[in-house]
Amino acid sequence: MSAGVKAKLTRLTAATTCALVMSSAAMAESLSDAMASAYKNSGLLEQNRATLRAADEDVAIARSALRPSLTYALNHGFSDPDAGIPNNAGWRTSATLTANILIFDFGRSQSAIELQKQLVLATRDSLVGVEQQVLLRAVKAYLDVRSAVENAQLQGNSVRVLTQELRAANDRFEVGEVTQTDVALARARLAAARANEASARGNLEIAREEYKAVTGGYPHTLSAPPAPPMTAKTVEAAQAIARERHPNILAAQHNVAASDLGIQISKKAMKPSLVGQAQSSWTQDGATRFQNGQLNTEDLYSHSVGVALQGTIYAGGRLSAEYRKAIAQSEAARAGLHQTRLAVDQGVANAWAQLAIASASLQATDRQIRASRVALRGAREEASLGSRTTLDVLNAEQELLNAEASRITAQSNQYFAVYSLLSAMGLLTAEHLNLGVVTYDPEAYYNTVKSAPIHRVSPQGKRLDLVLEALGKK
Repeated sequence: MSAGVKAKLTRLTAATTCALVMSSAAMAESLSDAMASAYKNSGLLEQNRATLRAADEDVAIARSALRPSLTYALNHGFSDPDAGIPNNAGWRTSATLTANILIFDFGRSQSAIELQKQLVLATRDSLVGVEQQVLLRAVKAYLDVRSAVENAQLQGNSVRVLTQELRAANDRFEVGEVTQTDVALARARLAAARANEASARGNLEIAREEYKAVTGGYPHTLSAPPAPPMTAKTVEAAQAIARERHPNILAAQHNVAASDLGIQISKKAMKPSLVGQAQSSWTQDGATRFQNGQLNTEDLYSHSVGVALQGTIYAGGRLSAEYRKAIAQSEAARAGLHQTRLAVDQGVANAWAQLAIASASLQATDRQIRASRVALRGAREEASLGSRTTLDVLNAEQELLNAEASRITAQSNQYFAVYSLLSAMGLLTAEHLNLGVVTYDPEAYYNTVKSAPIHRVSPQGKRLDLVLEALGKK
Protein backbone atom coordinates (compact mmCIF):
# COMPACT_ATOMS: atom_id res chain seq x y z
CA MET A 1 0.00 0.00 0.00
CA SER A 2 1.43 3.42 -0.95
CA ALA A 3 2.07 6.02 1.70
CA GLY A 4 -0.53 8.40 0.16
CA VAL A 5 -3.26 5.79 0.09
CA LYS A 6 -2.37 4.67 3.63
CA ALA A 7 -2.50 8.23 4.90
CA LYS A 8 -5.83 8.84 3.18
CA LEU A 9 -7.28 5.67 4.67
CA THR A 10 -6.01 6.65 8.09
CA ARG A 11 -7.61 10.10 7.87
CA LEU A 12 -10.88 8.62 6.60
CA THR A 13 -10.98 6.05 9.37
CA ALA A 14 -10.09 8.60 12.01
CA ALA A 15 -12.90 10.84 10.82
CA THR A 16 -15.29 7.91 10.73
CA THR A 17 -14.31 6.81 14.23
CA CYS A 18 -14.74 10.30 15.61
CA ALA A 19 -18.15 10.61 13.95
CA LEU A 20 -19.23 7.29 15.35
CA VAL A 21 -18.10 7.82 18.92
CA MET A 22 -18.92 11.48 19.45
CA SER A 23 -21.51 11.91 22.19
CA SER A 24 -24.26 13.73 20.33
CA ALA A 25 -27.64 12.55 21.53
CA ALA A 26 -29.45 14.39 18.76
CA MET A 27 -27.54 12.48 16.06
CA ALA A 28 -27.31 9.10 17.78
CA GLU A 29 -28.86 6.13 16.03
CA SER A 30 -30.34 3.42 18.19
CA LEU A 31 -30.69 -0.26 17.46
CA SER A 32 -34.40 0.30 16.94
CA ASP A 33 -33.62 2.99 14.36
CA ALA A 34 -31.39 0.58 12.48
CA MET A 35 -34.05 -2.13 12.42
CA ALA A 36 -36.73 0.37 11.39
CA SER A 37 -34.57 1.60 8.51
CA ALA A 38 -33.91 -1.98 7.42
CA TYR A 39 -37.63 -2.70 7.49
CA LYS A 40 -38.46 0.36 5.38
CA ASN A 41 -35.63 0.00 2.85
CA SER A 42 -35.38 -3.76 2.35
CA GLY A 43 -35.59 -4.82 -1.27
CA LEU A 44 -35.96 -8.42 -0.12
CA LEU A 45 -39.15 -7.53 1.74
CA GLU A 46 -40.48 -5.69 -1.30
CA GLN A 47 -39.78 -8.73 -3.46
CA ASN A 48 -41.67 -11.06 -1.15
CA ARG A 49 -44.54 -8.61 -0.72
CA ALA A 50 -44.96 -8.68 -4.50
CA THR A 51 -44.92 -12.48 -4.34
CA LEU A 52 -47.71 -12.30 -1.75
CA ARG A 53 -49.78 -10.01 -3.98
CA ALA A 54 -49.36 -12.51 -6.81
CA ALA A 55 -50.67 -15.24 -4.50
CA ASP A 56 -53.63 -12.98 -3.64
CA GLU A 57 -54.48 -12.83 -7.33
CA ASP A 58 -54.56 -16.64 -7.48
CA VAL A 59 -57.62 -16.50 -5.20
CA ALA A 60 -59.34 -14.16 -7.64
CA ILE A 61 -58.37 -16.44 -10.53
CA ALA A 62 -59.82 -19.48 -8.75
CA ARG A 63 -63.02 -17.58 -7.87
CA SER A 64 -63.58 -16.61 -11.50
CA ALA A 65 -64.39 -20.27 -12.29
CA LEU A 66 -67.72 -19.84 -10.45
CA ARG A 67 -68.71 -16.79 -12.46
CA PRO A 68 -70.14 -16.44 -15.95
CA SER A 69 -67.74 -16.09 -18.84
CA LEU A 70 -68.61 -14.14 -21.97
CA THR A 71 -66.52 -14.59 -25.11
CA TYR A 72 -66.76 -13.42 -28.68
CA ALA A 73 -65.34 -14.50 -32.01
CA LEU A 74 -65.18 -12.60 -35.33
CA ASN A 75 -64.27 -14.45 -38.52
CA HIS A 76 -63.80 -13.32 -42.08
CA GLY A 77 -62.48 -15.70 -44.71
CA PHE A 78 -62.56 -16.99 -48.24
CA SER A 79 -63.40 -20.46 -49.51
CA ASP A 80 -63.54 -21.92 -53.00
CA PRO A 81 -66.86 -20.73 -54.49
CA ASP A 82 -69.54 -23.28 -55.25
CA ALA A 83 -70.46 -22.91 -58.88
CA GLY A 84 -73.92 -24.27 -58.15
CA ILE A 85 -74.78 -21.15 -56.14
CA PRO A 86 -75.27 -18.12 -58.35
CA ASN A 87 -73.28 -14.98 -57.54
CA ASN A 88 -71.31 -16.81 -54.81
CA ALA A 89 -68.11 -14.81 -54.23
CA GLY A 90 -66.67 -17.26 -51.67
CA TRP A 91 -66.30 -14.68 -48.87
CA ARG A 92 -67.90 -15.29 -45.50
CA THR A 93 -68.11 -13.15 -42.36
CA SER A 94 -69.38 -14.35 -38.99
CA ALA A 95 -69.68 -13.13 -35.41
CA THR A 96 -70.38 -15.29 -32.39
CA LEU A 97 -71.14 -14.35 -28.79
CA THR A 98 -70.96 -17.18 -26.24
CA ALA A 99 -71.83 -17.21 -22.53
CA ASN A 100 -70.98 -20.05 -20.15
CA ILE A 101 -71.62 -20.53 -16.46
CA LEU A 102 -70.71 -23.39 -14.19
CA ILE A 103 -73.81 -24.82 -12.55
CA PHE A 104 -72.44 -27.76 -10.60
CA ASP A 105 -69.07 -29.53 -10.35
CA PHE A 106 -69.34 -31.35 -6.99
CA GLY A 107 -67.57 -28.46 -5.20
CA ARG A 108 -64.32 -28.77 -7.16
CA SER A 109 -64.07 -25.05 -7.95
CA GLN A 110 -64.91 -24.06 -4.37
CA SER A 111 -62.17 -26.38 -3.11
CA ALA A 112 -59.76 -24.71 -5.53
CA ILE A 113 -60.60 -21.33 -3.97
CA GLU A 114 -59.98 -22.66 -0.47
CA LEU A 115 -56.68 -24.17 -1.61
CA GLN A 116 -55.48 -20.81 -2.93
CA LYS A 117 -56.54 -19.15 0.33
CA GLN A 118 -54.34 -21.58 2.26
CA LEU A 119 -51.44 -20.82 -0.05
CA VAL A 120 -51.99 -17.10 0.55
CA LEU A 121 -51.77 -17.67 4.30
CA ALA A 122 -48.62 -19.74 3.84
CA THR A 123 -47.09 -16.96 1.74
CA ARG A 124 -47.95 -14.42 4.44
CA ASP A 125 -46.11 -16.51 7.01
CA SER A 126 -43.16 -16.83 4.65
CA LEU A 127 -43.13 -13.03 4.43
CA VAL A 128 -42.91 -12.87 8.23
CA GLY A 129 -39.95 -15.24 8.05
CA VAL A 130 -38.23 -12.91 5.58
CA GLU A 131 -38.99 -9.98 7.88
CA GLN A 132 -37.21 -11.80 10.70
CA GLN A 133 -34.18 -12.40 8.49
CA VAL A 134 -34.03 -8.72 7.54
CA LEU A 135 -34.30 -7.51 11.14
CA LEU A 136 -31.75 -10.02 12.44
CA ARG A 137 -29.32 -8.94 9.74
CA ALA A 138 -29.86 -5.33 10.83
CA VAL A 139 -29.10 -6.29 14.44
CA LYS A 140 -25.87 -7.97 13.38
CA ALA A 141 -24.85 -5.05 11.18
CA TYR A 142 -25.46 -2.61 14.04
CA LEU A 143 -23.50 -4.68 16.54
CA ASP A 144 -20.68 -5.27 14.07
CA VAL A 145 -20.23 -1.53 13.50
CA ARG A 146 -20.13 -0.83 17.23
CA SER A 147 -17.69 -3.69 17.80
CA ALA A 148 -15.53 -2.53 14.92
CA VAL A 149 -15.43 1.02 16.29
CA GLU A 150 -14.47 -0.18 19.77
CA ASN A 151 -11.88 -2.56 18.39
CA ALA A 152 -10.38 0.19 16.20
CA GLN A 153 -10.13 2.44 19.26
CA LEU A 154 -8.60 -0.39 21.28
CA GLN A 155 -5.98 -1.15 18.63
CA GLY A 156 -5.20 2.54 18.20
CA ASN A 157 -4.67 2.86 21.95
CA SER A 158 -2.43 -0.20 21.85
CA VAL A 159 -0.28 1.47 19.19
CA ARG A 160 0.08 4.58 21.37
CA VAL A 161 1.00 2.52 24.44
CA LEU A 162 3.54 0.42 22.55
CA THR A 163 5.01 3.55 20.99
CA GLN A 164 5.66 4.83 24.50
CA GLU A 165 7.07 1.43 25.48
CA LEU A 166 9.46 1.54 22.52
CA ARG A 167 10.55 5.05 23.44
CA ALA A 168 11.11 3.96 27.05
CA ALA A 169 13.04 0.88 25.88
CA ASN A 170 15.31 3.08 23.75
CA ASP A 171 15.91 5.41 26.69
CA ARG A 172 16.75 2.52 28.98
CA PHE A 173 19.02 1.04 26.31
CA GLU A 174 20.89 4.32 26.09
CA VAL A 175 21.70 4.15 29.78
CA GLY A 176 22.49 0.43 29.65
CA GLU A 177 19.52 -0.86 31.63
CA VAL A 178 18.27 -3.13 28.82
CA THR A 179 19.78 -4.79 25.80
CA GLN A 180 19.21 -4.40 22.10
CA THR A 181 16.99 -7.47 22.31
CA ASP A 182 14.48 -5.64 24.50
CA VAL A 183 14.36 -2.77 22.01
CA ALA A 184 13.83 -5.18 19.13
CA LEU A 185 11.01 -6.91 21.01
CA ALA A 186 9.29 -3.59 21.64
CA ARG A 187 9.72 -2.60 17.99
CA ALA A 188 8.28 -5.94 16.81
CA ARG A 189 5.26 -5.62 19.08
CA LEU A 190 4.66 -2.09 17.83
CA ALA A 191 4.79 -3.24 14.21
CA ALA A 192 2.28 -6.01 15.00
CA ALA A 193 0.03 -3.51 16.76
CA ARG A 194 0.08 -1.22 13.71
CA ALA A 195 -0.87 -4.16 11.50
CA ASN A 196 -3.74 -4.99 13.85
CA GLU A 197 -4.84 -1.35 13.81
CA ALA A 198 -4.89 -1.33 10.00
CA SER A 199 -6.92 -4.55 10.05
CA ALA A 200 -9.34 -3.04 12.55
CA ARG A 201 -9.79 0.04 10.35
CA GLY A 202 -10.49 -2.19 7.37
CA ASN A 203 -12.99 -4.23 9.34
CA LEU A 204 -14.74 -1.01 10.33
CA GLU A 205 -15.12 0.01 6.70
CA ILE A 206 -16.48 -3.43 5.85
CA ALA A 207 -18.97 -3.19 8.73
CA ARG A 208 -20.07 0.25 7.53
CA GLU A 209 -20.74 -1.05 4.04
CA GLU A 210 -22.81 -3.92 5.43
CA TYR A 211 -24.77 -1.45 7.55
CA LYS A 212 -25.49 0.64 4.46
CA ALA A 213 -26.58 -2.42 2.48
CA VAL A 214 -28.99 -3.38 5.25
CA THR A 215 -30.41 -0.02 6.33
CA GLY A 216 -29.95 2.12 3.24
CA GLY A 217 -27.44 4.57 4.75
CA TYR A 218 -24.06 4.76 6.44
CA PRO A 219 -24.03 4.79 10.25
CA HIS A 220 -23.40 7.98 12.19
CA THR A 221 -23.22 7.94 15.96
CA LEU A 222 -24.50 4.61 17.27
CA SER A 223 -25.88 4.64 20.77
CA ALA A 224 -25.33 1.76 23.16
CA PRO A 225 -27.76 -1.11 22.62
CA PRO A 226 -30.78 -1.01 24.92
CA ALA A 227 -31.53 -3.61 27.52
CA PRO A 228 -32.15 -6.92 25.74
CA PRO A 229 -35.86 -7.68 25.23
CA MET A 230 -37.53 -10.41 27.20
CA THR A 231 -37.47 -13.88 25.70
CA ALA A 232 -38.47 -16.82 27.92
CA LYS A 233 -37.51 -18.17 31.33
CA THR A 234 -36.67 -21.69 30.15
CA VAL A 235 -35.75 -23.33 26.88
CA GLU A 236 -38.92 -25.43 27.10
CA ALA A 237 -41.05 -22.29 27.35
CA ALA A 238 -39.19 -20.77 24.41
CA GLN A 239 -39.82 -23.88 22.32
CA ALA A 240 -43.51 -23.85 23.24
CA ILE A 241 -43.81 -20.26 22.01
CA ALA A 242 -41.92 -21.12 18.83
CA ARG A 243 -44.27 -24.00 18.01
CA GLU A 244 -47.20 -21.56 18.15
CA ARG A 245 -45.63 -18.46 16.59
CA HIS A 246 -42.78 -19.41 14.29
CA PRO A 247 -43.67 -18.47 10.69
CA ASN A 248 -42.02 -21.58 9.23
CA ILE A 249 -44.31 -23.85 11.24
CA LEU A 250 -47.39 -21.79 10.41
CA ALA A 251 -46.52 -21.81 6.71
CA ALA A 252 -45.97 -25.58 6.79
CA GLN A 253 -49.36 -26.06 8.46
CA HIS A 254 -51.09 -24.08 5.71
CA ASN A 255 -49.22 -26.07 3.07
CA VAL A 256 -50.56 -29.27 4.66
CA ALA A 257 -54.11 -27.89 4.51
CA ALA A 258 -53.59 -26.90 0.87
CA SER A 259 -52.27 -30.35 -0.03
CA ASP A 260 -55.31 -31.98 1.59
CA LEU A 261 -57.56 -29.79 -0.54
CA GLY A 262 -55.51 -30.83 -3.54
CA ILE A 263 -56.52 -34.44 -2.88
CA GLN A 264 -60.18 -33.44 -2.86
CA ILE A 265 -59.81 -31.47 -6.08
CA SER A 266 -58.05 -34.29 -7.94
CA LYS A 267 -60.67 -36.77 -6.76
CA LYS A 268 -63.56 -34.55 -7.81
CA ALA A 269 -61.90 -34.01 -11.19
CA MET A 270 -63.03 -37.56 -12.06
CA LYS A 271 -66.68 -36.47 -11.74
CA PRO A 272 -68.68 -34.59 -14.39
CA SER A 273 -69.67 -30.95 -14.33
CA LEU A 274 -72.87 -29.23 -15.42
CA VAL A 275 -72.43 -26.10 -17.48
CA GLY A 276 -75.02 -23.65 -18.78
CA GLN A 277 -74.43 -22.29 -22.28
CA ALA A 278 -75.94 -19.56 -24.42
CA GLN A 279 -74.80 -18.54 -27.90
CA SER A 280 -75.81 -16.05 -30.50
CA SER A 281 -74.23 -15.94 -33.96
CA TRP A 282 -74.48 -13.99 -37.18
CA THR A 283 -73.14 -15.10 -40.55
CA GLN A 284 -72.94 -13.33 -43.86
CA ASP A 285 -71.75 -15.35 -46.84
CA GLY A 286 -70.75 -14.07 -50.22
CA ALA A 287 -73.75 -15.42 -52.10
CA THR A 288 -76.40 -13.00 -53.29
CA ARG A 289 -80.07 -13.67 -53.92
CA PHE A 290 -82.55 -11.89 -56.19
CA GLN A 291 -85.42 -10.87 -53.97
CA ASN A 292 -88.11 -8.28 -54.58
CA GLY A 293 -86.34 -7.07 -57.65
CA GLN A 294 -82.99 -6.58 -55.82
CA LEU A 295 -79.80 -8.53 -55.29
CA ASN A 296 -79.37 -9.01 -51.53
CA THR A 297 -76.61 -10.58 -49.51
CA GLU A 298 -78.01 -13.24 -47.19
CA ASP A 299 -77.60 -12.77 -43.39
CA LEU A 300 -78.01 -15.83 -41.20
CA TYR A 301 -78.81 -15.57 -37.50
CA SER A 302 -78.88 -18.32 -34.90
CA HIS A 303 -79.48 -18.37 -31.16
CA SER A 304 -79.20 -21.24 -28.71
CA VAL A 305 -79.41 -21.85 -24.98
CA GLY A 306 -79.03 -25.02 -22.96
CA VAL A 307 -77.02 -27.02 -20.50
CA ALA A 308 -74.18 -29.48 -21.04
CA LEU A 309 -73.04 -32.32 -18.87
CA GLN A 310 -69.29 -32.63 -19.36
CA GLY A 311 -66.94 -35.26 -18.08
CA THR A 312 -64.00 -37.48 -18.93
CA ILE A 313 -64.52 -41.16 -19.60
CA TYR A 314 -60.90 -42.05 -20.27
CA ALA A 315 -57.79 -39.84 -20.28
CA GLY A 316 -55.02 -42.40 -20.49
CA GLY A 317 -54.72 -42.70 -16.72
CA ARG A 318 -53.96 -39.00 -16.20
CA LEU A 319 -56.72 -38.36 -13.65
CA SER A 320 -55.77 -41.36 -11.53
CA ALA A 321 -52.12 -40.37 -11.66
CA GLU A 322 -52.98 -36.82 -10.57
CA TYR A 323 -54.98 -38.22 -7.65
CA ARG A 324 -52.10 -40.42 -6.51
CA LYS A 325 -49.71 -37.49 -6.98
CA ALA A 326 -51.89 -35.30 -4.73
CA ILE A 327 -51.83 -37.99 -2.03
CA ALA A 328 -48.04 -38.20 -2.24
CA GLN A 329 -47.75 -34.39 -2.08
CA SER A 330 -49.94 -34.37 1.03
CA GLU A 331 -47.72 -36.98 2.68
CA ALA A 332 -44.66 -34.92 1.76
CA ALA A 333 -46.24 -31.77 3.22
CA ARG A 334 -46.96 -33.54 6.51
CA ALA A 335 -43.42 -34.88 6.67
CA GLY A 336 -42.18 -31.37 5.92
CA LEU A 337 -44.25 -30.00 8.81
CA HIS A 338 -42.69 -32.57 11.12
CA GLN A 339 -39.19 -31.67 9.95
CA THR A 340 -39.93 -27.97 10.34
CA ARG A 341 -41.04 -28.48 13.94
CA LEU A 342 -37.85 -30.40 14.69
CA ALA A 343 -35.76 -27.69 13.03
CA VAL A 344 -37.51 -24.94 15.01
CA ASP A 345 -37.01 -26.80 18.28
CA GLN A 346 -33.35 -27.28 17.44
CA GLY A 347 -32.98 -23.64 16.46
CA VAL A 348 -34.45 -22.49 19.78
CA ALA A 349 -32.19 -24.87 21.73
CA ASN A 350 -29.13 -23.73 19.78
CA ALA A 351 -29.97 -20.05 20.30
CA TRP A 352 -30.52 -20.68 24.01
CA ALA A 353 -27.13 -22.40 24.26
CA GLN A 354 -25.43 -19.59 22.35
CA LEU A 355 -26.94 -17.06 24.73
CA ALA A 356 -25.66 -19.02 27.73
CA ILE A 357 -22.20 -19.28 26.15
CA ALA A 358 -22.08 -15.57 25.38
CA SER A 359 -23.21 -14.60 28.89
CA ALA A 360 -20.63 -16.88 30.52
CA SER A 361 -17.93 -15.61 28.16
CA LEU A 362 -18.76 -11.99 29.00
CA GLN A 363 -18.48 -12.66 32.72
CA ALA A 364 -15.21 -14.51 32.23
CA THR A 365 -13.68 -11.73 30.14
CA ASP A 366 -14.65 -9.16 32.79
CA ARG A 367 -12.72 -11.17 35.37
CA GLN A 368 -9.86 -11.63 32.90
CA ILE A 369 -9.64 -7.87 32.30
CA ARG A 370 -9.50 -7.10 36.00
CA ALA A 371 -6.78 -9.69 36.58
CA SER A 372 -4.81 -8.56 33.51
CA ARG A 373 -4.81 -4.95 34.69
CA VAL A 374 -3.45 -5.99 38.07
CA ALA A 375 -0.81 -8.13 36.37
CA LEU A 376 0.21 -5.29 34.05
CA ARG A 377 0.63 -2.83 36.92
CA GLY A 378 2.70 -5.37 38.79
CA ALA A 379 4.86 -6.15 35.75
CA ARG A 380 5.60 -2.47 35.18
CA GLU A 381 6.50 -1.88 38.80
CA GLU A 382 8.71 -4.96 38.94
CA ALA A 383 10.33 -4.00 35.63
CA SER A 384 11.22 -0.60 37.08
CA LEU A 385 12.96 -2.45 39.91
CA GLY A 386 14.78 -4.72 37.50
CA SER A 387 13.01 -7.95 38.43
CA ARG A 388 10.96 -8.07 35.20
CA THR A 389 12.09 -7.78 31.61
CA THR A 390 10.64 -5.73 28.79
CA LEU A 391 9.21 -8.93 27.35
CA ASP A 392 7.27 -9.54 30.56
CA VAL A 393 5.71 -6.09 30.34
CA LEU A 394 4.87 -6.52 26.65
CA ASN A 395 3.28 -9.88 27.34
CA ALA A 396 1.18 -8.40 30.15
CA GLU A 397 0.04 -5.61 27.85
CA GLN A 398 -0.86 -8.13 25.18
CA GLU A 399 -2.84 -10.18 27.67
CA LEU A 400 -4.85 -7.11 28.64
CA LEU A 401 -5.39 -6.20 25.01
CA ASN A 402 -6.61 -9.70 24.18
CA ALA A 403 -8.97 -9.68 27.14
CA GLU A 404 -10.46 -6.32 26.18
CA ALA A 405 -10.89 -7.45 22.58
CA SER A 406 -12.55 -10.64 23.79
CA ARG A 407 -14.96 -8.61 25.88
CA ILE A 408 -16.00 -6.57 22.85
CA THR A 409 -16.74 -9.78 20.96
CA ALA A 410 -18.50 -11.40 23.92
CA GLN A 411 -20.73 -8.40 24.50
CA SER A 412 -21.71 -8.28 20.83
CA ASN A 413 -22.34 -12.03 20.83
CA GLN A 414 -24.58 -11.74 23.87
CA TYR A 415 -26.83 -9.13 22.26
CA PHE A 416 -26.93 -11.03 18.99
CA ALA A 417 -27.77 -14.27 20.81
CA VAL A 418 -30.78 -12.60 22.44
CA TYR A 419 -32.18 -11.44 19.12
CA SER A 420 -31.33 -14.78 17.52
CA LEU A 421 -33.41 -16.43 20.22
CA LEU A 422 -36.28 -14.05 19.48
CA SER A 423 -36.00 -14.98 15.81
CA ALA A 424 -35.96 -18.68 16.65
CA MET A 425 -39.13 -18.15 18.69
CA GLY A 426 -40.82 -16.29 15.82
CA LEU A 427 -40.98 -12.99 17.72
CA LEU A 428 -38.44 -10.87 15.83
CA THR A 429 -40.99 -8.73 14.00
CA ALA A 430 -41.53 -4.99 13.70
CA GLU A 431 -44.89 -5.34 15.42
CA HIS A 432 -43.61 -7.36 18.38
CA LEU A 433 -40.60 -5.08 18.89
CA ASN A 434 -42.70 -1.89 18.57
CA LEU A 435 -40.27 -0.30 16.13
CA GLY A 436 -42.59 2.62 15.42
CA VAL A 437 -42.85 2.03 11.66
CA VAL A 438 -45.91 1.65 9.49
CA THR A 439 -46.05 -2.09 9.00
CA TYR A 440 -47.18 -3.72 5.78
CA ASP A 441 -50.82 -4.80 5.86
CA PRO A 442 -51.11 -8.08 3.91
CA GLU A 443 -54.91 -8.00 4.02
CA ALA A 444 -55.34 -4.63 2.30
CA TYR A 445 -54.52 -5.90 -1.18
CA TYR A 446 -56.13 -9.29 -0.59
CA ASN A 447 -59.46 -7.82 0.48
CA THR A 448 -59.47 -5.67 -2.64
CA VAL A 449 -58.75 -8.39 -5.20
CA LYS A 450 -60.26 -11.52 -3.61
CA SER A 451 -63.60 -10.90 -5.37
CA ALA A 452 -61.86 -10.58 -8.77
CA PRO A 453 -62.74 -6.95 -9.58
CA ILE A 454 -62.53 -5.63 -13.13
CA HIS A 455 -59.59 -3.25 -13.15
CA ARG A 456 -60.45 0.41 -13.90
CA VAL A 457 -64.09 -0.42 -14.67
CA SER A 458 -65.94 -1.57 -11.56
CA PRO A 459 -66.11 0.27 -8.21
CA GLN A 460 -63.95 -2.52 -6.79
CA GLY A 461 -61.43 -1.82 -9.53
CA LYS A 462 -61.29 1.84 -8.52
CA ARG A 463 -60.60 0.80 -4.92
CA LEU A 464 -57.82 -1.42 -6.27
CA ASP A 465 -56.29 1.64 -7.93
CA LEU A 466 -56.23 3.40 -4.56
CA VAL A 467 -54.54 0.42 -2.90
CA LEU A 468 -51.90 0.27 -5.63
CA GLU A 469 -51.24 3.99 -5.26
CA ALA A 470 -50.82 3.54 -1.49
CA LEU A 471 -48.31 0.77 -2.16
CA GLY A 472 -46.44 3.01 -4.59
CA LYS A 473 -47.00 0.66 -7.53
CA LYS A 474 -48.56 3.23 -9.86
